[in-house]
Amino acid sequence: MSRNIKVEELTQRPIESQDIEVVERKGIGHPDSVADGLAEEISRTLCQEYLSRFGRVLHHNTDKIQIVAGRSRPSFGGGEVIQPQYILLTGRATRICQDREIPVDTMAIRTARKHLKKALTNLDLDTHVILDCKIGMGSSDLCDIFDRDDVAIPSANDTSFGVGYAPLSETEQIVYRTEQSLLELRSRFPSIGEDIKVMGLRDGQVINLTVACAMVDRYVDDLDHYVQIKRDIVKELASRARAMTKREVNIQMNVGDDVKSGSVYLTVTGTSAEMGDDGAVGRGNRANGLITPSRPMSLEATSGKNPINHVGKIYNLLANLMAAQIARDVEGIEEVYIKLLSQIGKPVDQPHVASVQVVLKDGYRLSAVQRQAQELADMWLADIPKVQQMIFRGELPTF
Repeated sequence: MSRNIKVEELTQRPIESQDIEVVERKGIGHPDSVADGLAEEISRTLCQEYLSRFGRVLHHNTDKIQIVAGRSRPSFGGGEVIQPQYILLTGRATRICQDREIPVDTMAIRTARKHLKKALTNLDLDTHVILDCKIGMGSSDLCDIFDRDDVAIPSANDTSFGVGYAPLSETEQIVYRTEQSLLELRSRFPSIGEDIKVMGLRDGQVINLTVACAMVDRYVDDLDHYVQIKRDIVKELASRARAMTKREVNIQMNVGDDVKSGSVYLTVTGTSAEMGDDGAVGRGNRANGLITPSRPMSLEATSGKNPINHVGKIYNLLANLMAAQIARDVEGIEEVYIKLLSQIGKPVDQPHVASVQVVLKDGYRLSAVQRQAQELADMWLADIPKVQQMIFRGELPTF
């Protein structure tokens, strides 16, 4: 069956040759990322439980998780949490199938605690957080889509789109890697909290990184110690970033600090959710782990949506996989941008359109790349079950 795949040339300048590029990443401990992580882990747990019990994934979406910030009093040497943050686990899930009840709430809370322990290592799960589960029943109309045994490929749940692009620019790679570097540095600097945000600005040939990193107070003796730790961290980050580029790299960290007054970014638990910073699914990184206003983006929340027929999840992940392989395997392509559009009720492997836009390297014509790009796009659309299995196994990050 033929698919509506369109391959066309873009005449824009590649991102690396544009003057200004802005890139952001919210780290795993940022309240929005915590919400994303909880949503996705709960969805994955439900998928595995449904498969184990019934041999198929049942309807669910756990993408409406909310985090309400608490209150704290950080202090050098160790402060205290005054009011715990409140996390509401919500969404929809199938609770009864074949007259058997699934313990959705129990599984969700157990999964949430496990994820919080991994994502926020300084959080005391007994006293620093209140977990509340209000996951409701799924809509009978939507559940019906999952019960059609005669349909090999499920129907799209919505008229929506997903986007992806490749390759990542140098600035995008550095921004992504900087957050990872901070997490790796915790063995040397235990004061590093997981609530990290990295904002990258490339202005011509200069990359400026503004890093926000919540510092855990009990590992910081006093103000002088804080200043020294910050200086050492910035030095290490700069060394790692400069190894990835020939461009000039400048890094600033916790620029809101007022050292003279003693007002610095200290936390008790390593996340700003302990004091005034709420979080919600879909407000942070896109499916490729970045926020990229210089590139096409979808505002769809990917985390927590079911991986069977929710095109807001499947198409965003699929578009990035598709773009990565086309950029890697098709000679002559500088950049590739993918846009996949669904129609509600139509098979997810038959998008209303699959748009493949390419920026060509000098000396290449569209005719030289068009057929191979189209074939790779078609291959990925035909292999959506493989993408779903990758999601089940946790092989595709969603934020």
